[in-house]
Amino acid sequence: MDLCDLLASDGIIASLKATSKKHALQELATIAASRTGLDQREIFNTLLQRERLGSTGLGRGIAIPHVKLAGMRNILCLFARLDEPIDYESNDNEPVDLLFLLLAPEHASGDHLKALASISRVVREPSVMDALRNAPDVAALRLALTRPVPSHAA
Repeated sequence: MDLCDLLASDGIIASLKATSKKHALQELATIAASRTGLDQREIFNTLLQRERLGSTGLGRGIAIPHVKLAGMRNILCLFARLDEPIDYESNDNEPVDLLFLLLAPEHASGDHLKALASISRVVREPSVMDALRNAPDVAALRLALTRPVPSHAA
Protein backbone atom coordinates (compact mmCIF):
# COMPACT_ATOMS: atom_id res chain seq x y z
CA MET A 1 0.00 0.00 0.00
CA ASP A 2 1.58 3.25 -1.16
CA LEU A 3 0.90 6.69 0.24
CA CYS A 4 -0.15 7.89 -3.22
CA ASP A 5 -2.97 5.29 -3.06
CA LEU A 6 -4.09 6.56 0.35
CA LEU A 7 -3.97 10.33 -0.07
CA ALA A 8 -7.29 11.88 -0.96
CA SER A 9 -7.09 13.67 -4.31
CA ASP A 10 -7.80 16.95 -2.52
CA GLY A 11 -6.21 15.80 0.72
CA ILE A 12 -3.13 18.02 0.89
CA ILE A 13 -3.34 21.20 2.93
CA ALA A 14 -0.26 23.34 2.30
CA SER A 15 -0.98 25.90 4.99
CA LEU A 16 -3.04 24.91 8.03
CA LYS A 17 -3.55 27.55 10.66
CA ALA A 18 -3.74 26.04 14.15
CA THR A 19 -2.55 27.31 17.51
CA SER A 20 -2.68 24.05 19.47
CA LYS A 21 -2.95 20.30 19.10
CA LYS A 22 -6.68 20.44 19.83
CA HIS A 23 -7.17 23.23 17.30
CA ALA A 24 -5.25 21.27 14.62
CA LEU A 25 -7.34 18.15 15.25
CA GLN A 26 -10.50 20.24 15.05
CA GLU A 27 -9.46 21.74 11.72
CA LEU A 28 -8.53 18.32 10.32
CA ALA A 29 -11.82 16.83 11.57
CA THR A 30 -13.72 19.58 9.75
CA ILE A 31 -11.86 18.85 6.50
CA ALA A 32 -12.31 15.09 6.94
CA ALA A 33 -16.03 15.52 7.59
CA SER A 34 -16.41 17.40 4.31
CA ARG A 35 -14.62 14.55 2.47
CA THR A 36 -16.44 11.65 4.18
CA GLY A 37 -19.90 12.95 5.04
CA LEU A 38 -19.34 11.86 8.64
CA ASP A 39 -20.10 14.13 11.56
CA GLN A 40 -17.23 16.54 12.32
CA ARG A 41 -17.83 16.31 16.07
CA GLU A 42 -17.70 12.50 15.99
CA ILE A 43 -14.40 12.55 14.10
CA PHE A 44 -12.96 15.19 16.44
CA ASN A 45 -14.09 13.42 19.62
CA THR A 46 -12.70 10.10 18.40
CA LEU A 47 -9.36 11.76 17.60
CA LEU A 48 -9.28 13.32 21.09
CA GLN A 49 -10.03 9.95 22.70
CA ARG A 50 -7.16 8.40 20.73
CA GLU A 51 -4.77 11.16 21.84
CA ARG A 52 -5.71 10.50 25.48
CA LEU A 53 -4.27 6.98 25.05
CA GLY A 54 -0.94 8.51 24.03
CA SER A 55 0.26 11.19 21.71
CA THR A 56 0.41 10.35 18.02
CA GLY A 57 3.35 12.75 17.75
CA LEU A 58 6.23 10.66 16.42
CA GLY A 59 8.98 13.19 16.95
CA ARG A 60 11.04 15.26 14.49
CA GLY A 61 8.00 17.51 13.94
CA ILE A 62 5.71 14.76 12.66
CA ALA A 63 2.36 13.50 13.96
CA ILE A 64 0.02 10.83 12.61
CA PRO A 65 -3.35 11.15 14.32
CA HIS A 66 -5.24 7.99 13.37
CA VAL A 67 -8.53 6.34 14.28
CA LYS A 68 -11.02 3.78 13.07
CA LEU A 69 -14.58 5.01 12.65
CA ALA A 70 -17.95 3.41 12.10
CA GLY A 71 -19.40 4.69 8.85
CA MET A 72 -16.08 4.92 7.01
CA ARG A 73 -16.12 2.92 3.78
CA ASN A 74 -12.51 3.43 2.75
CA ILE A 75 -9.31 4.66 4.31
CA LEU A 76 -8.86 8.43 4.11
CA CYS A 77 -5.48 10.09 4.46
CA LEU A 78 -4.97 13.84 4.66
CA PHE A 79 -1.66 15.66 4.90
CA ALA A 80 -1.34 19.12 6.43
CA ARG A 81 1.63 21.41 6.84
CA LEU A 82 1.11 23.84 9.67
CA ASP A 83 1.83 27.54 9.25
CA GLU A 84 3.51 27.54 12.65
CA PRO A 85 4.72 24.49 14.61
CA ILE A 86 2.60 23.56 17.65
CA ASP A 87 3.16 21.68 20.89
CA TYR A 88 1.88 18.18 20.26
CA GLU A 89 3.12 16.36 23.38
CA SER A 90 5.52 14.31 21.25
CA ASN A 91 8.04 12.03 22.95
CA ASP A 92 10.94 14.25 21.88
CA ASN A 93 9.11 17.42 23.06
CA GLU A 94 9.71 19.00 19.63
CA PRO A 95 6.85 21.01 18.09
CA VAL A 96 4.93 19.48 15.20
CA ASP A 97 4.59 21.09 11.78
CA LEU A 98 3.64 18.08 9.61
CA LEU A 99 0.44 16.11 10.21
CA PHE A 100 -0.88 12.99 8.51
CA LEU A 101 -4.50 12.28 9.42
CA LEU A 102 -5.55 8.68 8.87
CA LEU A 103 -9.18 7.58 9.17
CA ALA A 104 -10.05 3.93 8.58
CA PRO A 105 -13.19 1.82 8.60
CA GLU A 106 -14.01 0.28 11.95
CA HIS A 107 -13.06 -3.27 10.93
CA ALA A 108 -10.04 -2.49 8.74
CA SER A 109 -7.30 -3.51 11.17
CA GLY A 110 -4.93 -4.97 8.57
CA ASP A 111 -5.36 -2.15 6.09
CA HIS A 112 -5.13 0.42 8.90
CA LEU A 113 -1.74 -1.00 9.93
CA LYS A 114 -0.54 -1.14 6.31
CA ALA A 115 -1.53 2.51 5.87
CA LEU A 116 0.38 3.51 9.01
CA ALA A 117 3.39 1.58 7.72
CA SER A 118 3.20 3.43 4.39
CA ILE A 119 3.23 6.79 6.13
CA SER A 120 6.07 5.64 8.40
CA ARG A 121 8.20 4.69 5.38
CA VAL A 122 7.75 8.17 3.95
CA VAL A 123 8.52 10.06 7.17
CA ARG A 124 11.70 8.05 7.78
CA GLU A 125 13.30 9.71 4.76
CA PRO A 126 15.04 12.99 5.71
CA SER A 127 15.00 14.16 2.09
CA VAL A 128 11.21 13.78 1.96
CA MET A 129 10.79 15.70 5.21
CA ASP A 130 12.99 18.51 3.86
CA ALA A 131 10.98 18.58 0.63
CA LEU A 132 7.70 18.77 2.58
CA ARG A 133 8.93 21.61 4.74
CA ASN A 134 10.27 23.59 1.77
CA ALA A 135 7.64 22.88 -0.89
CA PRO A 136 6.19 26.12 -2.28
CA ASP A 137 2.73 24.75 -3.09
CA VAL A 138 0.34 21.77 -3.09
CA ALA A 139 1.77 20.38 -6.34
CA ALA A 140 5.28 20.23 -4.85
CA LEU A 141 3.91 18.69 -1.66
CA ARG A 142 2.08 15.99 -3.66
CA LEU A 143 5.27 15.25 -5.61
CA ALA A 144 7.27 14.90 -2.39
CA LEU A 145 4.62 12.66 -0.81
CA THR A 146 4.11 10.36 -3.76
CA ARG A 147 7.59 9.84 -5.16
CA PRO A 148 8.95 6.33 -4.61
CA VAL A 149 10.65 5.83 -1.26
CA PRO A 150 13.75 3.61 -1.17
CA SER A 151 13.18 0.34 0.64
CA HIS A 152 15.10 -0.19 3.87
CA ALA A 153 14.07 -3.82 4.13
CA ALA A 154 16.75 -6.27 5.15
